[in-house]
Amino acid sequence: MKSDLDAFRIKYRHRVGLLHERLDELDLAITEAELGEISKRLEGEADRASQPAADPQPAPAPQYTSDAVRKLFRDVAKAIHPDLARDEAARDRRHTLMVEANRAYALGDEEQLRWILESWERSPDAVQGSDPGAIRLRLSRRIEQIEDQLERLAGETAALQASALWRLKTMVDEAAAKGKDLIGEMVARLERDIMVATNRLEAIRPPQ
Repeated sequence: MKSDLDAFRIKYRHRVGLLHERLDELDLAITEAELGEISKRLEGEADRASQPAADPQPAPAPQYTSDAVRKLFRDVAKAIHPDLARDEAARDRRHTLMVEANRAYALGDEEQLRWILESWERSPDAVQGSDPGAIRLRLSRRIEQIEDQLERLAGETAALQASALWRLKTMVDEAAAKGKDLIGEMVARLERDIMVATNRLEAIRPPQ
């Protein structure tokens, strides 16, 4: 769904979005021409140019990582470091978490670091041992992870389907199934509006 929506977004942007932007620019130019905003803006810029430049704002003070964040990061690194992985799949999962931990540490985000550590402690990879009890616990935790992933994906799917872009894509697809080119109709209508707006702007502006 994401790939389909991204492809549609690019197509819509290329064929329709750019025309909308051009029409908006023309509408703005028409408004400025009618109200005389262009000359007012130029006069304001001339006044500002004659005034002394304002003192530059001081740069924000650097943020320092607290001792609590440093300690938490060390705890996370000791728990999830990729070198501790038993196999390549586990190494990849640990590496992904380590990248997130490094980013959180760089931002001084103690809450995110704590979430990473707690998530790891609940994960299957945190269970040590190969006895039947450890195997069952790892399996149980893995099932919980999959259920959480399915729930998250269901929420993301619902959000995509509720988006305005997805609804537009659905309308375009339904029209295409009936032999209609909805995007083409939008383009034709926008091109007519742009031509009308261009003629109007040329009529308002004094001849050069």
